[in-house]
Amino acid sequence: MTGTHATLPTTTDAGIPVESDEHSLTIGPDGPILLHDHYLIEQMAAFNRERVPERQPHAKGSGAFGRFQVTNDVSAFTKAAVFQPGTTTETVIRFSTVAGERGSPDTWRDVRGWALKFYTTEGNYDIVGNNTPVFFLRDPLKFGHFIRSQKRRADSNLRDHDMQWDFWTLSPESAHQVTYLMGDRGVPQSWRHMNLYGSHTYMWINDNGERYWVKYHFITDQGVENLTQDQADELVQLDTDFHTRDLFEAIERGERPSWTLNMQIMPFDDAKFYRFNPFDLTKVWPHADYPLIEVGKLILDRNPTDHHSQIEQGAWEPSNLVPGIGASPDKMLLGRMFAYADAHRYRIGANYNQIPVNAPQSPVHSYSTAGHMRYRLATDPVYAPNSKGGPEADATRYGEPGWHSDGDMVRTAYTLRAEDDDWGQAGALVRDVLSDSERTRLVDNVVGHLCAGVSEPVLQRAFDYWRNIDRDLGDRIEKGVRQ
Repeated sequence: MTGTHATLPTTTDAGIPVESDEHSLTIGPDGPILLHDHYLIEQMAAFNRERVPERQPHAKGSGAFGRFQVTNDVSAFTKAAVFQPGTTTETVIRFSTVAGERGSPDTWRDVRGWALKFYTTEGNYDIVGNNTPVFFLRDPLKFGHFIRSQKRRADSNLRDHDMQWDFWTLSPESAHQVTYLMGDRGVPQSWRHMNLYGSHTYMWINDNGERYWVKYHFITDQGVENLTQDQADELVQLDTDFHTRDLFEAIERGERPSWTLNMQIMPFDDAKFYRFNPFDLTKVWPHADYPLIEVGKLILDRNPTDHHSQIEQGAWEPSNLVPGIGASPDKMLLGRMFAYADAHRYRIGANYNQIPVNAPQSPVHSYSTAGHMRYRLATDPVYAPNSKGGPEADATRYGEPGWHSDGDMVRTAYTLRAEDDDWGQAGALVRDVLSDSERTRLVDNVVGHLCAGVSEPVLQRAFDYWRNIDRDLGDRIEKGVRQ
């Protein structure tokens, strides 16, 4: 029983009982997700197809074209052509809010997403991330549920703070991200004035086959600046497209926003014994353990001339990994490697990679053929293996080392390590990073949000949620709501 409500068993859409609503099927607690996890696939595929034609999350946004220039030699860590000394690569980026629809205001309190495509000599390389270094979840099975809790109710078609806090307080792993969201970073001054974090852990591989775990940090050269809640609310009334306008007009004036890419690099074997799970998307790696290493500079210098063709039809996917870059045991990353490409096939069509903004600048030798809106001509043979002279895979040249995993097939959380908890890093953010004025604004933002229709049972859980992060903060929040 949960409260006064009877608990009904979750089923698949075919009525089959479900073992877990929170954990994907993996090889051991820390192993990769299995393709035959049909419930995870059902959840992600159904979620991708819920709305037509706008994106599910990240519907409202815009972007620009630019270039990435390597400024430091990191070839000891990766053989990826895009990161070799002296390399310049053309790029396209899209910024967005997460929860709002295409017509929603740019300055609603929300996480800001970004997606960057490098047109490398070895194919397209895509990175997706947010303006915060963490996320609300660590398992993709909960992703669709999370987004629905931030969207609109089925009955009234209204967004509902009660269901948002209901989900968050029942998902303690969200605490770190919610602390960022309710603080100053919840409404950046502009896309130009926010950092861009890859958040996920990736693998880099050098020419000798040596592996490293890495995190991406694009640090804004314009400086981090944010809006207060009052400023954001005023802009909702004055200009719902404030961030879109700011980026377009800045580039049009000749102001070229830029970010410096810094990497955190962890030796491969460190991950086995690190004090918390380094693949947990709700955690950051302390810079004292893994300091930032400069790699290069991202510069935006060209606006789109057709927003729909060049930005709205843009398709970014973390499964686009070029030689020298690989995935990690981050479950959210592994889930997204399926979900993003699947969403593009549904939203744009099977041949979305033939749209000019998505098409690689390197040669394509693929056996894909036919399908909706295909215009690249297929040539025989259209199958493999063949004896007719078609392209051949080369594992000796392009194969990437992965990581070892074993164990029973289970639905369970990651194996807990000494410092794996949901509240510690959020509490450290509040006490050690935020200033007194930032903490006061955080309290005011949370109080205002909780006073907007949150029911008493959820309110009490919310007070406990914040006390788990920081007792004084939780007490101040309850006092603010109760007075």
